[in-house]
Amino acid sequence: MSLKRKIALTISIAFSLLFGMVMAVIYLSFNDFRRDEFKERFRQRLEFTTHFISKSKDFEEEAPVFFNENSDNILLNETILIFNQKKELIYSTIKDRNVTWDNAMLRELDKKKTIYTEKTVPEIYAALKNINGENYYILTSAFDTNGKSKLGYLKYLLITAYVMSTLLIGFFSYYFVEKFLHPLEDLNKEISEVTAHKLTTQIPVQHSNDEISVLANSFNTMIARLNDVFQSQKDFTASASHEIRTPITRMAFQLENLIKFEEHSPETLLSLQRIQRDVYQLSDLTNSLLLLTKFDKENIQTIYEEVRIDEVIFEAFEGVEKSYPDLKLDFLITEETSENALLTISGIQSLLVIVFLNLFKNAAIYSDNTEVKVLITETNEHLAVEVISHGDTISQEEQPKLFEAFMRGTNTQNINGSGLGLRIVKRILEYHGAEILYSSPAELINEFAITFKK
Repeated sequence: MSLKRKIALTISIAFSLLFGMVMAVIYLSFNDFRRDEFKERFRQRLEFTTHFISKSKDFEEEAPVFFNENSDNILLNETILIFNQKKELIYSTIKDRNVTWDNAMLRELDKKKTIYTEKTVPEIYAALKNINGENYYILTSAFDTNGKSKLGYLKYLLITAYVMSTLLIGFFSYYFVEKFLHPLEDLNKEISEVTAHKLTTQIPVQHSNDEISVLANSFNTMIARLNDVFQSQKDFTASASHEIRTPITRMAFQLENLIKFEEHSPETLLSLQRIQRDVYQLSDLTNSLLLLTKFDKENIQTIYEEVRIDEVIFEAFEGVEKSYPDLKLDFLITEETSENALLTISGIQSLLVIVFLNLFKNAAIYSDNTEVKVLITETNEHLAVEVISHGDTISQEEQPKLFEAFMRGTNTQNINGSGLGLRIVKRILEYHGAEILYSSPAELINEFAITFKK
């Protein structure tokens, strides 16, 4: 999830929780207000009834007429039960059906004098009143239809407002967060376009003191420092290419001419040959170090071309065969290869030759029978090349570090080498979007599997 979506989601959730709490407080407050208002209407009705009883000369005869005339003036669907001090029902507004009541409530009135409950349907308000020296138990019940209706409508409005406001705040928070973070996206785009060959490019800086401008300024400072370091590295590489390779080439040429003379004793000839191998190794090491710093992924793809992998393999083998004439090549195209296979990939032939040249050279140096086997498989998705040789294998502990620079396994003891060959192979294949894996499918079998994506 992107940063702007996280911020927008956090704002939306925080607002939803806050707004939901406010809605709940409004609803509960209105419910308390409705209850208090309804309770007050109950009290007024009770006082009204008490006043009537105190002024009535013949309560039982006047009550039906009085309550019929004032039945729905204050409360809706009102029911009144009046008991004397013996808890005997002396009047009820309920007609045409049996009248029931809760004696426990009458006994409770002796203690509390006034009882109100909203948990029952309808709600009940009861009181014990002393009127003209006599106690009367008056029980009043009614439905707060109007208040309940308003409460229900308020609940509907609050839920609707909550849903709509949550959606709106989610939309607007994402919109404004995206707008505020747009400069950061521009900065990210500019940074992603900076490569080793564009270190002089400066990131545009807005004329403000916000964090993004500070970050852009810091990045520009870092780029300038990296450019100085990279330029120094390029200068050293150029100097090394001229100052180191030329003397080594002269030494190698002079040694070749010196060895051709026949006047040398066997001991002298052996020493000259050893020196020649050391010079060749030093030349390979220098070329390898220069090659590691020469290319990068950004500029190498601009010079890609169609390359036949079989031609690359044969060219590499010819290069190794000159130094190791005993090396034999077993070249096979597997049956899984499609009939329309062209054995072509997109890349640079000279670099791919170096890949197989290093693999063949390792096979020649570390192989027991001086034979290397190459299997090619091409499908619609990939082109795979397996390079198999027979010899001491790499241990499980050393395999993860096999393609690191200057890494040499225990199977290379007493054999000269720089430890850069496989590192160069890995780097070149990465430039071509390919993968290389080492495995030992059987005892004394070394296998390098290279996969090029189509």
